[in-house]
Amino acid sequence: MSGLEIERKFLVRNSDYKRLAHRSYRIKQGYICSGGGKTVRVRQRDEQGFLTIKGPSLDGGLSRYEFEKEISLDEAAKLFDLCEPGIIDKTRYLVDYEGYTFEVDEFYGENDGLVVAEVELKSVNDNPKLPPFLAQEVTGDRRYYNSHLRQNPFCNWKDSL
Repeated sequence: MSGLEIERKFLVRNSDYKRLAHRSYRIKQGYICSGGGKTVRVRQRDEQGFLTIKGPSLDGGLSRYEFEKEISLDEAAKLFDLCEPGIIDKTRYLVDYEGYTFEVDEFYGENDGLVVAEVELKSVNDNPKLPPFLAQEVTGDRRYYNSHLRQNPFCNWKDSL
């Protein structure tokens, strides 16, 4: 998959997303390279591996170019050895709501306690109806980017919210 990724990001106010989810899976991801808003990451999602390249954010964090390719678990394991320090560990819940799929990430480890939801849009002008479990929008707030959470985990700044 490749193309322009357009999404909005939100904090989550309660755990209602768990009972509404139609699927969930565990994700481990690391960053081979992250800087200047560009990232190269490796991800293991249950029994699948992926290599993803993302360009810098545009439109105030609303969109960015993304290229993703499925790789073998063996390739993913070898690429994890090349990653910068700090691995992201989370469970992703998929919630369908009013024609959109909301991806809710519950983080573990140094990011424990953080729950963030994203919704992918068809265009920058899309305005989906939001499920009631969502709280404040954080689109474009770099603190909530996975690549940033790797470097400056939630445990370091959660008390300042």
